[in-house]
Amino acid sequence: MRVVVAGATGAIGVPLVLALIDHGHEVIGLTRSARSAAENSDLWSGAIVADALDAESLRSAARPIKADAVIHQMTALTRPPIRYRDLNQTNDLRIRGTRHLLELATAVGATRFVTQSFLGGYGYGDHGEAVLTEDNQFAPPGRSAGLERVMAAMRSGEQQVLTSADVQGVALRYGLFYGPGRPLDAMLKLLRRRQLPIPRDRGGSLSYVYVPDAARATVAALERGRWGQAYNVCDDEPVRWGTFISAVAETFGKPPPLRVPAWMLRAAPYAYAFMTSTIRLSNQRAKNELGWWPWAPTYHEGLRMAREEVVARSRNVGA
Repeated sequence: MRVVVAGATGAIGVPLVLALIDHGHEVIGLTRSARSAAENSDLWSGAIVADALDAESLRSAARPIKADAVIHQMTALTRPPIRYRDLNQTNDLRIRGTRHLLELATAVGATRFVTQSFLGGYGYGDHGEAVLTEDNQFAPPGRSAGLERVMAAMRSGEQQVLTSADVQGVALRYGLFYGPGRPLDAMLKLLRRRQLPIPRDRGGSLSYVYVPDAARATVAALERGRWGQAYNVCDDEPVRWGTFISAVAETFGKPPPLRVPAWMLRAAPYAYAFMTSTIRLSNQRAKNELGWWPWAPTYHEGLRMAREEVVARSRNVGA
């Protein structure tokens, strides 16, 4: 297939492009930067240089393009969000950006559409020992105005795609990304500066996904996903936020995170809501229907593989 990837240079976009090419697909990258298009010309078979939030610019740039599918992986997160306003542009990409990409899909003749979603859509808070499946309510009303803006954006992004009459839409509810590349680099930088505190009780339990596993699941969803269906994409073992961050520090030789009373984290309201939530996801539907299994079934294997990748990358740079 010829696949337009929006967010092709992002945290999951880079390994996703490689995974698509490995499966024989052609990638057309959507980017706002002509320089980025030029830098990726050896991998991409084409480029659309436009801002996805500018509908007219997008239509004009895409006019000569023909494609079979569109994958939406756009966010505007250059570092972990702390306050609700840090998500404003990402919220816009989930609402207006999704609408514009659906229009793009029609314009280029694409019939398949895969969109990015997120475990937080099940509702920030303590879900206890429940293991959430795709049949659980998604994007319930937020418990505050800030959370509702986040939930409304995830709600809109999924609904637009899954109910579209023009494309066969699939939504992927990813666990928390970790692994080589931007997610890990940002986390290690914060740990090095002692700027990634954790609650004394280690916070809530969350589901994670090794980024290369997320990329593989996305390709599987493109090829075999059921129209109108959402899939949880995560590993097999939820883990407390503080336990995970401490394991990252130990694996990469960084100072252990500061442990603070939970009330001290309320000054960072989104981060507080996030790290004190318990959201355990089941990945069984993705395994059954997509034929996908994580290479890193737990964070232990994933962090080991991430460290091996970082070491190999440093050797190549020094060679």
